[in-house]
Amino acid sequence: MKFYRAEQYQASCEDLFLRYEREVKNLLPNARVEHVGASSIPLAISKGDLDIFIGVESDELEAAVQILTTLGFKEKVDTLRTSELCMLESKSSDDVAFQLVANGSEFEFFLIFRDKLRADPSLVQQYNELKMSCEGLSQDDYRRKKSDFINHVLTRA
Repeated sequence: MKFYRAEQYQASCEDLFLRYEREVKNLLPNARVEHVGASSIPLAISKGDLDIFIGVESDELEAAVQILTTLGFKEKVDTLRTSELCMLESKSSDDVAFQLVANGSEFEFFLIFRDKLRADPSLVQQYNELKMSCEGLSQDDYRRKKSDFINHVLTRA
């Protein structure tokens, strides 16, 4: 697994986010579309991918899944799927994922985590150190370590 410094990927991720934000808002005008993940956090190290949070009303989530597939996305099969969360991944060469979330659900933690790191540079430094320690690990081991860190940040007072 390879990681990139912020200056190596964040500008291109921001440009890509703005493009997808327009496309999603054209299809789902009432959706909340927010840039999340490491690429949305100043100075965060990343694999260089883009994560986009899309918040919709819970009774609109399943229809939104179908609508978003028209942008060249498919449901991710190796991850959690509930009536309040659906992860979608791009079928194109763009390394982009949508986190389609029911508004008000527990899965708004994507936003909470982002905001906590944006507010605390020491957390960003810890996150970066964790990621660098994961170079050479399997995807599963990386996800486990990252999940533990996210849970730690979310449960902090």
